[in-house]
Amino acid sequence: MKNAKSLTHISCEDVFKIYKIADLEVVALRGLDLEVESGEMIAIVGASGSGKSTLLNILAGYDLPSAGKVSVLGRDLLSMSSSEIEGYRRTKVGFIWQQTGRNMFPYLTAIENVELPMMLIGDKPEKRRKRAEHLLELVGLSERMDHTQDRLSGGEQQRVAIAISLSNNPPLLLADEPTGELDDATAGEVMKVFESVNQELNTTIMIVSHDQDIAYKVDRVVLIRDGKLSTEITRDKSVGDGNELEEFIIVDGSGRVQVPKTLLDQTKIERRAKVRVDDKGVILEPGDANK
Repeated sequence: MKNAKSLTHISCEDVFKIYKIADLEVVALRGLDLEVESGEMIAIVGASGSGKSTLLNILAGYDLPSAGKVSVLGRDLLSMSSSEIEGYRRTKVGFIWQQTGRNMFPYLTAIENVELPMMLIGDKPEKRRKRAEHLLELVGLSERMDHTQDRLSGGEQQRVAIAISLSNNPPLLLADEPTGELDDATAGEVMKVFESVNQELNTTIMIVSHDQDIAYKVDRVVLIRDGKLSTEITRDKSVGDGNELEEFIIVDGSGRVQVPKTLLDQTKIERRAKVRVDDKGVILEPGDANK
């Protein structure tokens, strides 16, 4: 049973990431603000180049922002030493790559792959084996423990990857397009495993995806565009079949908003808009595009 969500697990404040390629500067994140509660299952959705994988790599400790503040469970990632970052990656966060083959050593069995992270932090063999068996049972692979990668389907490999990422019992699990190489049916099975992990272990889970339909499988979806969060979609599980969605435009810490292009097209708002306030709130109207 999942505990009440109260603690802030992830906090990003005005985060920028700029990559330098030859003489060019590419801005991947532009003043991004985000909070994720402990035990939440959230998806970051955006097109290729929107900044979603950059955000995931920063939270995983694989990269650093150019500016801003990033904290996980109150720890400022930017103030950590190299050894502290290494410890963070080994015990505080699990990571799943999109490429199924990248998550496993092909010459090891499923259970040996799951045991490996525990071996690296010095856990005893008996403890490693017991936890690995439990995790593979949790992801529905108790009958595949002794199989190597070449004897597992793509979906089974991703379920092993989930078990591997949970080996050292991290409170945070990050997944980069974990269903991107899978067919719809297999992807659905993998998403059910994520949901089981979230419910049974109360693990905070962040999934990066290009598919907005993932909103029906997580607590919350945040859309990212041009390195900034634009829209948030939440699912109300208490209404009807539990798939009632509500969409919000995000207002960042500086008061900036990104209005979805579909809404701009519907309202014929182009370069600028008139703003007024009435008893219903803030109203945007088409401005004079000719001026």
